[in-house]
Amino acid sequence: MRPFSNISGKKTRAVVSVACTNATRLYITSHNLDPIQFRMIGFRQKFALEPSGLPNGAEGFFWRLDLEILYLAIAAGAVALVFAALLTMRILNSDPGSEQVQAIGKAIQEGALAFLSREYRLLAIFVIAMTIVLAVFIDFDVLDKVPGESEGVPETAIAYIVGAIGSALAGFIGMTIAVRANTRTTVQAQRGLNPALRIAFNSGSVMGVSVVGIGLIGITVMYWIFQDANVIAGFGFGASSIALFARVGGGIYTKAADVGADLVGKIEQGIPEDDPRNPATVADNVGDNVGDVAGMGADLFESYVGSIIATIALAAVGAGALGVGAPADFDDDLFILPILIATIGIFASIIGTFMVRTGEGANMGRLLWSLRTGIFGAGILVLIGTAISITMLDMDFKLFWIVVIGLVAGQIIGTASEVFTSYEYRFTKNIAVQAETGPATVIIGGLGLGMLSTIVPAIVVVVAMWFANDLASTYGVALAAVGMLSTLGITLATDAYGPVADNAGGIAEQAGLPPEVRERTDALDSLGNTTAATGKGFAIGSAVLTALALMAAYSAVTETITGAPIAFDLTDVDVLMGLFIGSLTPFLFGALTMEAVGRAAMEMVNEVRRQFREIDGLLEGTADADYARAVDISTNGAMKEMVVPGLLAVAAPIIVGAILGAEALGGLLIGSIATGFLLAVMMANAGGAWDNAKKYIEAGAHGGKGSDPHAAAVVGDTVGDPFKDTSGPALNILIKLMSIVALVFAPLFL
Repeated sequence: MRPFSNISGKKTRAVVSVACTNATRLYITSHNLDPIQFRMIGFRQKFALEPSGLPNGAEGFFWRLDLEILYLAIAAGAVALVFAALLTMRILNSDPGSEQVQAIGKAIQEGALAFLSREYRLLAIFVIAMTIVLAVFIDFDVLDKVPGESEGVPETAIAYIVGAIGSALAGFIGMTIAVRANTRTTVQAQRGLNPALRIAFNSGSVMGVSVVGIGLIGITVMYWIFQDANVIAGFGFGASSIALFARVGGGIYTKAADVGADLVGKIEQGIPEDDPRNPATVADNVGDNVGDVAGMGADLFESYVGSIIATIALAAVGAGALGVGAPADFDDDLFILPILIATIGIFASIIGTFMVRTGEGANMGRLLWSLRTGIFGAGILVLIGTAISITMLDMDFKLFWIVVIGLVAGQIIGTASEVFTSYEYRFTKNIAVQAETGPATVIIGGLGLGMLSTIVPAIVVVVAMWFANDLASTYGVALAAVGMLSTLGITLATDAYGPVADNAGGIAEQAGLPPEVRERTDALDSLGNTTAATGKGFAIGSAVLTALALMAAYSAVTETITGAPIAFDLTDVDVLMGLFIGSLTPFLFGALTMEAVGRAAMEMVNEVRRQFREIDGLLEGTADADYARAVDISTNGAMKEMVVPGLLAVAAPIIVGAILGAEALGGLLIGSIATGFLLAVMMANAGGAWDNAKKYIEAGAHGGKGSDPHAAAVVGDTVGDPFKDTSGPALNILIKLMSIVALVFAPLFL
């Protein structure tokens, strides 16, 4: 508990937080107080307030900072949204380009919005069905499994709906601005590299600050209203549900179009990337927005709120590890700390966006450092703010070092991904060298690189878990994930700007703009691929820590209900059965998503071939392609193929828990986290390396565009597309979604 000062300057300490939840200040008039019983809202327990120990006759007071922190968190979220609105106005006020450029941009915009509209209508059915399930079985407890009295309000179901809406809204905002920033980035690329970077990065910043703003406001308001960590787990469940479907659906869409465009256009017909003669070009550019922007926004929204939820859920564990009294009131310091760190991170991220600058003619290294400056600057500000806050709240300074561990671990994982995927380093250059002997060696080299790239992230996560757990048990592990994602506002911006730059290059190609424009957009796009791999590594690392913390929260919930902790003993057959099923699940999920892309891509390849074959003058440039048909194929394929993988993630933990029991479910979580983490890293980095090896050759190495090595590298890039943009990034949502499903439905399995 926090100490307070009386008028004599001496510090005293209350045994528990006082249950005056509607007050922002508590006055104490005498030390001679009788113990008073208070009912803590949302916790259904009673705690005693012991005499304060103030000197006889002294009067004093102390400030309750906890509620002010909640006010500040909501204000920070509002500031983030206002900043996003200002950036949007700046982007929209810039030159949208010629009529031809605007027409291309409008086609991309309409295709993206049409897909998102169909996807969200389909997801609304799932959300309604799951809301009913939560209300019936958790809130109204028809099976009489949930401890405590029902409040008569479907709290978990309400939180679930709010989380789902927040996740969908984050993706929608990011995509809406991205499809308007792409043409403007093209125009600015005609003037120079830095103006183009500013527009594209501002677009990514809108996504980044919108995600953290909506996420922080949503989780703070839900926690303030319901004052129960178990209820806000429903908020995370809603966010995870939308994130998984959006990531899988968008990934299938974009990669089906990308594979079709590359295989037929580049390899079979020998035309440039994004050539207007290619019928899949518009669908490919639409896919960049629905998969890499909208899907990614929903994905990282879920990561962000999930880490905060896990930390709040484990506050009691943290109190025991730190040797302080168990957190009593909903606004106790250990509950509020993750929200405070996220609040500091919003302001730090906004400041960091102003640090991103580059000069004309900058190479990849300088471009990378321009983004690193903003990220590192924001990280330093977060640490300064966290140190001051922990000191002012008189909390154990160990908590500061946990935040440091999270930030440093995230940077190391991100940098390792950069080293393995950027063509500034030897790993990706080696794949380009292997392209000289054909596509087979490119595939072999990329797979080997992906497997090798798991070493650093795995070791870093293990070390981070070790130190964080040693400092504050599993609460520390969860808090490390919060620290890792505290600067998400800017790290997501460095990731989300990449698809905008990619679109800008496609628009430049289709509009026939001068070659130097495409060179500038290609430089930004190549950087975007590297930062995307960095961002995916960041997201996966935080996902592992969050999933582990959620698993620990699941164990804590079962202990609360049964009165005894569940031991995930590996000699227990039930745990082993769950472990094997959990280890299998990421591979099954990856197979379903990869095959889904393959089937949709086959339809796209056949359609592109048909149009080249049947439309007279298409290849000569005297006839127009049927872009709408290609867009429709990708849309229908994504809608049809995303359902089964999405349902797998929700159904697997419920089925295992219901049939094999709570112990087996714990084993499932362990197995899925271990294999899902490594498989996700391998896929993301292999795909990023294949993509940048192709771009390295296109920049002039090993014969350049049109050469045999280039054709071999295109095959590798085609294989890597669903690796890095569909299956890989969806796996980190999978492991968290299964963990939070286990947490929400835990009472039903006991």
